[in-house]
Amino acid sequence: MAHIRLPEHLPGILGLMAFRPETARPLNELADILLRGPSTLSPADRELIATVVSSRNDCFCQAVHGAVAAYHLGGDEPLVQSVTRDLDRAQVSDKLRALLSIAAKVQCGGKNVGARDVDHARSQGATDMEIHDVVLIAAAFSMYNRYVDGLATWAPTDPQVYRDNGAKLAQEGYLAVQQSIAASAADEL
Repeated sequence: MAHIRLPEHLPGILGLMAFRPETARPLNELADILLRGPSTLSPADRELIATVVSSRNDCFCQAVHGAVAAYHLGGDEPLVQSVTRDLDRAQVSDKLRALLSIAAKVQCGGKNVGARDVDHARSQGATDMEIHDVVLIAAAFSMYNRYVDGLATWAPTDPQVYRDNGAKLAQEGYLAVQQSIAASAADEL
């Protein structure tokens, strides 16, 4: 049970968005920019970054963003799972592996990222913008994870819920989903 009164049918951050739509909008704008906006990193790559960070934070958000990543990857759930279980052996590009390693270090604390990490990412073809964005995605998703966990929101147990929501987020974006949640939940509070 959540620490505050939230709409009972809305899991995780969705319940928090309905509770406080004025904070939901900027959080979703940031997520939309970071995960769907113009970038040389694919939406799948960026969702994998969010998934790795959420996994290392032991937050159920890993299932949400893993489902979005899998959708972008044509349903390749085993690849998403391999990135969270054993990054060194996951079938991703060397550049993405280097960026995911930076994300994992940011999740532990920003000062854990060193010049060697950045130099390695650059040697694998990462640009300054990609390095910037991976650090910001990792920092933002550490915040989002702490937000949902700090208020003890609940998580669905059915993997199909994540697949369905992942497809919707991939197709419509974070702002569109937040707007539909806020509209439907306003009367319940």
